Amino acid sequence: MPRPPKFRRVEFLPEVTVFKPAGVPLRELEEEVLTIEELEALRLKDLEGLEQEDCAERMQVSRPTFQRVLVSARGKVARALVGGKAIRVEGGNYRLAARRFQCRACSHEFEVPFGTGQRGIEMVCPQCGAQQVHRIDQDGHGFGNMPWGRHGRGWNRG
Repeated sequence: MPRPPKFRRVEFLPEVTVFKPAGVPLRELEEEVLTIEELEALRLKDLEGLEQEDCAERMQVSRPTFQRVLVSARGKVARALVGGKAIRVEGGNYRLAARRFQCRACSHEFEVPFGTGQRGIEMVCPQCGAQQVHRIDQDGHGFGNMPWGRHGRGWNRG
């Protein structure tokens, strides 16, 4: 009996899940299905510009597993672009990461899933209703708050 697949940690769920060549009805196209964790691997490595080790850590998988997921994702995207196919993003073995917050007024700690559209400055404590909420998890960094500074790695490599 094979081992059950481990869930990969994902911080982002796409709002748009189908991409297709312009001018061709979707029903006339073949599709490549990209899993949610494959999209996450592309996002971390190619969009955020993280090192592979950092990507694997963020997804809570080994480096070889991350590499396999990334190679699979890049292959599917390349086949779709070269072959004029649609790309559908769905399914996979993932769990949505949560952001941890604490209320400064009552010290209540709570989690909010990534992708809810709420930021700490917009949140209200579910226990006392105060708007004095701050993020306490280790792995979340917003823009301008990245551990390597503004120009060290990532988008502005140069």
